[in-house]
Parts: sequence; structure tokens; C-alpha cells
Amino acid sequence: MQQAMSVTRRGTRDLTTGTIAKRRGRLISSGKMLVAILALALLFRLSLVAADNSLDGIKQRGVLKWGADAEGGAPYVFIDPQDPKKLIGFEWDLAAALAAQLGVKAEMVQNQWEGLVPALQRGNFDIILNGLEITAEHRAQIAMSRPYYAYAQQIMVRQETVGIARAEDLRGKAVGVLAASVAQRILEKTGGADLRVYPGNVESFQDLKGRRIDAVLLDLPIAIHFAKSEPALKISGEPFAPGFYGIGTRKEDEALLVALNDAIGKLIENGELQRIYENYGLWDRFQEKLASARTESTSDQKAVSTLRDWQKYLPLLLKGAVVTIEISVLAMVLAVAVGLALALARLFAVTPVRWLATGYIEAIRGTPLLIQLYFIYYGLPNLGISLSAFPAAVLGLGLNYAAYEAENYRAGIQAIPHGQMEAALALGMTQWQALRHIILPQAFRIIIPPVNNDFIALFKDSSLVSVITMVELTKVYGTLAASTYDYVGLGLMTAAIYFGLSYPASLLADHLEKKLR
Repeated sequence: MQQAMSVTRRGTRDLTTGTIAKRRGRLISSGKMLVAILALALLFRLSLVAADNSLDGIKQRGVLKWGADAEGGAPYVFIDPQDPKKLIGFEWDLAAALAAQLGVKAEMVQNQWEGLVPALQRGNFDIILNGLEITAEHRAQIAMSRPYYAYAQQIMVRQETVGIARAEDLRGKAVGVLAASVAQRILEKTGGADLRVYPGNVESFQDLKGRRIDAVLLDLPIAIHFAKSEPALKISGEPFAPGFYGIGTRKEDEALLVALNDAIGKLIENGELQRIYENYGLWDRFQEKLASARTESTSDQKAVSTLRDWQKYLPLLLKGAVVTIEISVLAMVLAVAVGLALALARLFAVTPVRWLATGYIEAIRGTPLLIQLYFIYYGLPNLGISLSAFPAAVLGLGLNYAAYEAENYRAGIQAIPHGQMEAALALGMTQWQALRHIILPQAFRIIIPPVNNDFIALFKDSSLVSVITMVELTKVYGTLAASTYDYVGLGLMTAAIYFGLSYPASLLADHLEKKLR
């Protein structure tokens, strides 16, 4: 009895000790969590202080980081043709001059042009210096300096083109513009033009020379620069819709904005700004307005909520979704047909054809889809084969996924026991009859899951065709987000549309699997 009571007391003591240990562990965990929360709050507070004193931070590290896009960025900032390791451009020189006024050095941070404003807000760099127009849309998101360059819109056409010299003449014409530019906004407001949106300026000029579009509307500095290097193109008509470029900063960086405004004023007064522009042939009558030009650094324009105004934006996204469906379905049909031919050639054709099929599959799988799209759309015209954007998109996606479908087919065919083929041949069937009636029907049942996965992947990869001016769902999203800066609301709607389109395909595949099982 005493022994039992001793055991009971020991067990109770162990339980009590265990409970205390558990409580102590919880307290320690809670303390650690509290310390972590306080540390995060402190870091957040320090980040706010750092943001408020960004000018001091720039001077302490001795570097002014400026965001720009050097890809097709002439004459703003671009690779020197004489020295590919070196960047040049009037904004490259301007950044160095501004940094010198602040007593620091300039360091460029590469960023895609239409994503400069979100990247600035994330803190990727200190300022935007890349032909950023001073507009109400931009001032609603960021602060902008006093003007440092006066631009205007300019039309460019082929040398033989006549009758396109004014904005009114662009109605009914295929016109190329830079994504998220003032030129795009002008044509969207006026309407009537077949708008083609490009990620860079070089691509629009290639399409203009290739007769895919009738004209390009762009900022005057770009037109002046490319008119010198593109003898097949010319400037048409007088510049119109003048405006100003400004340096973008975060709204809380007030001290930095004041310093930049002072620096620009000094460069105008001492003539350094004019010398930089004359060096690139960009000083014109518009620049005389810089000394007296003033623009507000903030805007009372309200931020756009696309979720609240979904009735305005959802139809545009659905219109892009229709194009996505058309491209995806046609490309998958092409991929399935070509993939089957490649698989049969690799397994049953004569040796040279088998080598060719194998080489095609490995080459396509070993190179990026984006490069293949560029080759089909921009490269083939040099060989005399010019395709419009839609067939080029279908062909590029279809031929790319054909290589993957070929491997799916090959795996499915080889999964069927070889004895079935031998038995069919012994019964007097030809090899093609055996494939058609015995081998392939069984192989199709095996390959349905991977083929369905590939279709869903192709459906999402169709977003890549936006680089060849196809206005599909992702391109519509990017265009709207670049003008409204509501990446979250539009992103949620776009993701919901993609899911709503791809999920039924998954359900259909499951149904087919069960039926064939």
C-alpha cells in the first residue's frame, strides 16, 4: 500500500513538474514571440526613419541609385555601340551631373520601364530618371521634380508613306506605342487607331519596317535618335502634345525632392544641361521653357480601385481572355498533332528521320520559349517569312509544346507490352494498322494526365506572346495596371479568370480518365 502511494505521489510530482515545464516553455515561446514582434516594429520604425531621411542615407553611402531601362532605351540610356561594356545616353550624363551636385556618385539600377513606379515604391532605388512624363497618373503615385526635359509626341512612318502627318491621320491605322507611355494614353483617349503596344522602342520600329504596322507614335527624343540610324524610316509631320519629363521620388522623400529641384536649377543656370542635350542632338526650341516651367509635385487625384469599379475593367480582361483561349486551344491542337508525328518518327521511322525528330525535340526543349517566339516573329522576316502576331503566337506555342507531347506519346507507346505489336503483326496486320487499332488507343489512355497538365501549362505560358504585341489576358492586365497602378485588384481578377478557365480543363481530363478506365 505504502509503495502504491509512493508511486502515486511520484507520478503526481512528475505530472506537476511536466505541467510547470510546459508552462515555462509556453512563457519562453511567448517571450520570444513578443521580442520578435518588438524587433519587427523597431525595424519598421527604422525603415520609416530611413525613408524620411533618404537624402542623408544617400550622402552617407555616397551613391545615388536611379532606376532606368537600358533595353532599347536610346537616347536616354543605352549600350555604347563602340564599347558594349559601356552605357551612354543623355540621362546617363544627367544622372552623373545631378549626383555631382549632391556630392555623390550615380549608380543605375536596371528595371523594366513599365514597372519603374512600383519598383521605386518598393525601395529598389532612390529615384526614377528615365523619360518619366509628368502626368496626373504619375503624381498620384509618386512625387515628381521640376521638369528637366521638354518633349512632344512625334509620328514616324516608312520613307514611302504619305498622308500620315497628324494625329487625326492615325485613325484606322495600325499604330505602335511604348507600353505605359503618354502616346498610348493619347491614342486610347482619342480612339480609332489599331493600337499595338510594345515593351520597347526597337520592337515597334522593326514592325514598322516589316510593314506589320503603319506608323509609330513616340516621344520626340526617341524619334530624333532613331531617324538618324534608320534610313528606311522618317519623321512625319510636326511634333504635338508637348509635355515634360520629371524625376520620380517617393512621396515621403521631401528633402531629396528639394535637393533634386535645386540641382536641376543649377544645371540649367550654368548651361550644363544644354551642353548634355546638344551632345546628343536633343536641344530644341521646346527646351527654352525649362527655366520657367513649374509643375506641382503632388496630385489630388484619387487612387483607382479596380475592384470597386470592376464593371469598367472586367469586360476588358474578359476580352483578353477570349484571345488567350483562342491561342491556347489552337496551339494545343497543333502541339498534339505535331507531337504524335514526332513520336512515331522517333520510334518507327528510318534512321535519318529518327535523328531529325530527336534533334528537333532536344533543340526545342533545350531553348527558352521566349527566344523561339522572338525568332518566329522578328527573325523569320529576315528570311522572307513575315507572320502577323496571332499566327506567330499559335505557331510558336504549338511547335514548342509539340516537343513535350512527343515525349508523352513515346512514353505511352513504349508502356504497351511489345508482345501486342508482335501478335498483331502475326495476325497479318500492318505496322500502321497495329498502331492505329491496338497500340495508340491504349497509349492515349496513359498519356491523358500529362497531356492535360501540358495544356494547363500552355494556357498560362500563352502570357508570353504579349512580347510579340498579342493583346491577350496578361497583356491587358499589364496595360491596365500600368495606367491605374492597382496591381492587386487587377491581379486578383486576372488570376480568377485564369483559374476559371483552367480548372474546367482539369475536370474534363479527370472525367475522361474515369471513362477510359
